[in-house]
Amino acid sequence: QKINKRSLSRRIYMNNSRRRKSRYCLFAIIVTLQPSAVWSFQVSPKSRRFEFVQKRSGAELSIKKSRLGKKGSVRMSYKVGIVGATGAVGAELLGVLEKREFPVTDKPALFGSKGGKKVESSRWGSLEVSKFEVEALRGYDVCFLAASGDFAKEYAAKIADVLSEKGLVVDNSSALRLDPEVPLVVPEVNGDKCKGAKLVANPNCTTAIAMMALAPLFFAFGLKKVVVSTYQAASGAGAAGMQELKSGVAMLADNQNHCIRDDGCFESDRAFPNEVFAHPLPFNVIPHIDKFQENGYTKEEMKVTWETKKILGFDPYDEESESCPKVSCTAVRIPTLRAHSEAITIETREPITPAAARQVLADAQGVKLIDQPEKNIYPMPLSATGAYDVEVGRIRQSIVFGEHGLDFFVCGDQLLRGAALNAVLIAEKSLF
Repeated sequence: QKINKRSLSRRIYMNNSRRRKSRYCLFAIIVTLQPSAVWSFQVSPKSRRFEFVQKRSGAELSIKKSRLGKKGSVRMSYKVGIVGATGAVGAELLGVLEKREFPVTDKPALFGSKGGKKVESSRWGSLEVSKFEVEALRGYDVCFLAASGDFAKEYAAKIADVLSEKGLVVDNSSALRLDPEVPLVVPEVNGDKCKGAKLVANPNCTTAIAMMALAPLFFAFGLKKVVVSTYQAASGAGAAGMQELKSGVAMLADNQNHCIRDDGCFESDRAFPNEVFAHPLPFNVIPHIDKFQENGYTKEEMKVTWETKKILGFDPYDEESESCPKVSCTAVRIPTLRAHSEAITIETREPITPAAARQVLADAQGVKLIDQPEKNIYPMPLSATGAYDVEVGRIRQSIVFGEHGLDFFVCGDQLLRGAALNAVLIAEKSLF
């Protein structure tokens, strides 16, 4: 319906009667139109979306494509920017915004170190990547950072300063995660921490995946000790990591005798080339992710230790308090393209059984219980890839900690649950 009136107040009602089995939501909107304004209004009963657009002097106001909530509430749209849009996480951010129908005004603005590139999306078509400038984000409501830690240290606070009054920066790097002034958030666990925050840190991918299972068990039974062994996919090192693995596998496919003897041994001097990883990854596992620290752990392993404590509400560096769980991790890179796996052992404060744990995990948000080992059904990277939920299975009583212990296995898509999806959920929790 096109309207061109000096002043108009209009109430629009749509009835949702269970008796009539109507597909429409019940909602009421009161709108006062400005003089000389042209408005258009549409409702889609299937998608529960409407468009209400004012065009004035060629401009389009930011209330386009708002979405009706479950209770009939109206979610206004938001100006969204993605910095680092051409990387692996940046691409997934765009996809998650599309699939979750995040209410974006017009289309997301994409930024990179260089401009001129094009990114294709099913919802917004071809999007151009602009060269990053802080001022280009002035007045935006949400900015997702999928850039380096050094970039975040230099620009995250500056970007937050130029956003709208309630604007939010979500940083995917490790730079600000342990800053006491910056919330570190997994929305299903401590989503209240991002309310009112201008800057929120996204956890390490391995931590985020583990927390989906650990947090429900922590709240139900308490945690004294957590031991994690990770099996991390090549994409944890970004698009370059995936490409290095694929190139190595392709090299073997082209010439199976390139570096493998008949007895199955590798010729070390003819192994696959490696630049991203410390050693060739095809047909190998590398117990080395990030830099080694003075205590013998890698920084990746310490990230899991520190971040787990902070997300659960403890001092990340606390090693003495009885109430603070002790966390240890061994991080290993494996030759899979996507989705991280983790073998986790816990000692709980209260007695725990596999049956009780399954009941808690079955009710947890973001968790998919896959635990029928007698039928060969358990978490795997193949089934977790592309999924929003974290798979949990192989749940069994610990033979080390007895009635106070549990062993289990988790798999999650680290580019989604460990990065892009978690970031978008943070924005939704903060803004909606």
